[in-house]
Amino acid sequence: MTSATEQPAPAAPRLIATDLDGTLLRDDKTVSDRTVAALAAAEEAGIEVFFVTGRPARWMDVVSDHVHGHGLAICANGAAVADLHAGGRLLKVRALERRTALDVVHTLRAAAPGTSFAVELATGIHYEPAYPPFHLDPGATVAVAEKLLQEETPGGGAPVLKLLAHHGELAPDDFLALALRVAGDRASFTRSSPTALLEVSGPGVSKASTLELCCAERGITSAEVVAFGDMPNDVEMLSWAGTSYAMGNAHPAALAAASGRTVTNNEDGVAVVIERIIAERARPRAER
Repeated sequence: MTSATEQPAPAAPRLIATDLDGTLLRDDKTVSDRTVAALAAAEEAGIEVFFVTGRPARWMDVVSDHVHGHGLAICANGAAVADLHAGGRLLKVRALERRTALDVVHTLRAAAPGTSFAVELATGIHYEPAYPPFHLDPGATVAVAEKLLQEETPGGGAPVLKLLAHHGELAPDDFLALALRVAGDRASFTRSSPTALLEVSGPGVSKASTLELCCAERGITSAEVVAFGDMPNDVEMLSWAGTSYAMGNAHPAALAAASGRTVTNNEDGVAVVIERIIAERARPRAER
């Protein structure tokens, strides 16, 4: 893996795919003026920018003003494609079957006693009483996961985007490894939190697989994509993209998956690379 200054900037990318938390956003959850300018410059140069995040569509207000013409974002680790120009309306959903989610709940309860769960539906989040109370919606239902995953309640037949599993004692990577070992054949497991919080999606659902679908619809190949990320839920995307950068603050798995490395999110690492891409495109072809 090379650094952002050692790796030549691709001269003709057609799409930039960037994670948000720990990548595009600074630690205070803001987008710096430098990054805003870089995103606008990329769009003006004809390079589409896709936000590809574990966040649900309703938490995309931090960047909704910066999606420019297309208005699309890939949310919930690839489980949904949202139109941010239309208030986060979901255009594509790749759901986790409720029966599969229930099977994962039972398996993780047995393998890691003390695990608590939340269910992220297309209509909002619902959670167990023991689940950590962060970013929770006022209208959420509080009940055991077995009840939350019944078709009748809550949210009727709303698609399940993610199952979230939290453990208060296990190390984050150990919890992920355990889940993959006992249930990895039934669902997709990843993590993006500094705590032992797993994100469970349908089989084959990831940031990378949904990004690939969106690119195929536009006639864009992986070689024409530049990706940025920092956590295990970015690994597949960083591996799939023709050019990819892990942030200076990235998890070791993201660093290993990326073809390049940029500076940290607090140092505007995404903007640093985009500026180099724009400068490279401006150079005469004979000088490249």
